[in-house]
Amino acid sequence: MNNCELEKCRSNYNQRELLIQLKGVSKAFGNNVILDKVDLNIYQGDALVIIGPSGTGKSTILRIIAGLLPPDTGEIYIKGQKRTGLIEDGDDPIGISMVFQQAALFDSLTVGENVAFSLYQHSDLSREEIQQLVAAKLEMVGLANTCDRYPAELSGGMRKRVSFARAVISNPKDIDSKPEVILYDEPTAGLDPIASTVIEDLVRQLQCTPQGCGTYIMVSHQDSTIRRTADRVIFLYGGNIQWEGNIEEIDTTDNPLVRQFFNASTEGPIRVIDPI
Repeated sequence: MNNCELEKCRSNYNQRELLIQLKGVSKAFGNNVILDKVDLNIYQGDALVIIGPSGTGKSTILRIIAGLLPPDTGEIYIKGQKRTGLIEDGDDPIGISMVFQQAALFDSLTVGENVAFSLYQHSDLSREEIQQLVAAKLEMVGLANTCDRYPAELSGGMRKRVSFARAVISNPKDIDSKPEVILYDEPTAGLDPIASTVIEDLVRQLQCTPQGCGTYIMVSHQDSTIRRTADRVIFLYGGNIQWEGNIEEIDTTDNPLVRQFFNASTEGPIRVIDPI
């Protein structure tokens, strides 16, 4: 995507609707408090990347937003509607898709069957209609003619792209099934720099195409991914959001947590865990 296209995509960023709101959300596992009364707003058109050290609750926030994990306390609003329970307990007013860190494909299913899984389960589309939709989504992510292959036959980067196609596929006869928000959990983890660039470009392309999804929240530790996919960044540490800013501010802020994180320094306020 060239700079002109990206700027056009961001041009409406200030005319944003509040899509997701976390109010005082807390989560603990045993005695380990992961999130402590976190407040977070997600707006239409957001390209938000959540950063911070490992084990500070970044993926936990994604799973709570997705409705896969309940908060211990606090409230979650989806387009102004309070969510009660998990995703299977009721319908959110907007679609939220998630791309998992390890792609989470079914090894026993073909690529096409993986991408089409939700349509086979939750739509009355014919097999031919589903296959046409799958082919279009796979072509969108650069994987045309891979429908009959299995995940084991694909590289790590290709499996990630299959999971992207699965995240954005929807039933054209049901406009409510189209996702308005995608959650990316470490989408470039384990990939080489070139494969990471392909994924980073794809994230932006999917944001700016009508067939994709214009709003996303991502968790990432990878410097290039943060810089190439984020408009807005939040730093999570100690159960709280410690810093928030736009992508340009990560190099100018004097916040010691952010400075230590991007300098990869063992000296600073972030507690360093000694290797075993």
